[in-house]
Amino acid sequence: MSAPSQSGGAPVTDKRQLIEYLASGSKPPTQWRIGTEHEKFVFRRRDLSRPPYEGADGIRALLEGLQRFGWQKVMDGDNLIGLSDGQGAISLEPGGQFELSGAPLATLHETCGELHRHLRQVREICAELDLGMLGLGFDPKWRRQDVPWMPKRRYAIMRRYMPKKGGLGLDMMLRTCTVQVNLDFADEANMVTKFRVGLALQPLAVALFANSPFTEGRPNGFVSYRSHVWTDTDPDRCGMLPFVFEPGMGFERYVDYMLDMPMYFVYRDGQYIDVAGQSFHDFLEGKLPGLPGALPTLGDWSDHLTTAFPEVRLKRYLEMRGADGGPWRRLCALPALWTGLLYDRVALDAAAALIKGWTPAEIETLHRSVPRQGLATPFRGRPLRDWAMDMLTVARDGLRRRAELDTTRDDERIYLEPLFEIAERGRTPAELLLDEFETRWSGRIEPLYAEHAY
Repeated sequence: MSAPSQSGGAPVTDKRQLIEYLASGSKPPTQWRIGTEHEKFVFRRRDLSRPPYEGADGIRALLEGLQRFGWQKVMDGDNLIGLSDGQGAISLEPGGQFELSGAPLATLHETCGELHRHLRQVREICAELDLGMLGLGFDPKWRRQDVPWMPKRRYAIMRRYMPKKGGLGLDMMLRTCTVQVNLDFADEANMVTKFRVGLALQPLAVALFANSPFTEGRPNGFVSYRSHVWTDTDPDRCGMLPFVFEPGMGFERYVDYMLDMPMYFVYRDGQYIDVAGQSFHDFLEGKLPGLPGALPTLGDWSDHLTTAFPEVRLKRYLEMRGADGGPWRRLCALPALWTGLLYDRVALDAAAALIKGWTPAEIETLHRSVPRQGLATPFRGRPLRDWAMDMLTVARDGLRRRAELDTTRDDERIYLEPLFEIAERGRTPAELLLDEFETRWSGRIEPLYAEHAY
């Protein structure tokens, strides 16, 4: 969910510093990179339960085992809560979901190589601990109260605050997994175009990657229950951000959005101070009730940016956040989709033309319909499957023009093949899992763990 908090950096005395912080992410295309993050559920093979932090087969033991590959410890107080190699990182979600935050890499070939190395490493340690890992958007078996909490102190603050804002916030924390990609922008105008394309097309990505049809061992009526969970997590910090499509959108408008968003915490002297619900506006004026007289630093602003959860999130790069977790091939397909759409000028223009005229209200309706209806969702007189094919064609052409070749002379289009298969079939991955559940698995969820673990 986030890197360890850092309170350092220059003191912030003016909103302009916050705007400049975001703008400082601007880079020429030659410096654009691809950063892929993915989460997966850890389970005990003997009974499929989610392991606690402590214990011989716990999450801490898994982190400790991975250090043999050169990873260095990341601590939160006395607790080992992550690993770093100086470029990428391994971190924990609240319920022990295991996340790789990949290094910023130049090509999708490098990204998929990184994913393969990571999965090879975790499989080795998991085999020794009798653990497994599962790529799915929502925990298919366990109740919320069955999932152990990880000892990251910021999560304790969120755990108290979440139920005040929505009915499914704790489920988001404990029972969801995603794959996302982080991409760069050239300048403010380029950021705005990419932001708009990303938000408008995010429901299409939700459908293509929909992979969470089970809750507590039974079908839940959704193809992406994970996506539905976000609609009832916290209205202050989630959703589709209609202001992004308004005239005047830019770095300052996003700063205003973040200033209006209630805070979670401030990190000072190794401690997390609970300021949940308080205002960053007050913080800028030295009037934060939880820390009277103190002014924020750029580190505090960086922390605050991580507490927004829209479908596309702006930091000093853009995060595409709409997809369910899944198998290895789709972990590579997600960055391929967005790289193809956003990192080629012709493709970006074509994607912008594809969404031309779509209103924020239409996009919001689509966002709320797709978790149930998937690729069959009707939109502007066509099934979403047809729109997805159009989007994938634009992305494929973008990757062709990038012409990044691997050692076998294949370009990056190979990573889109799983998505074309899904779109051509017109049925989401979730619907295929439901078929298995109703036929071969005889209404039992346990075979999923054997057949779909990494």
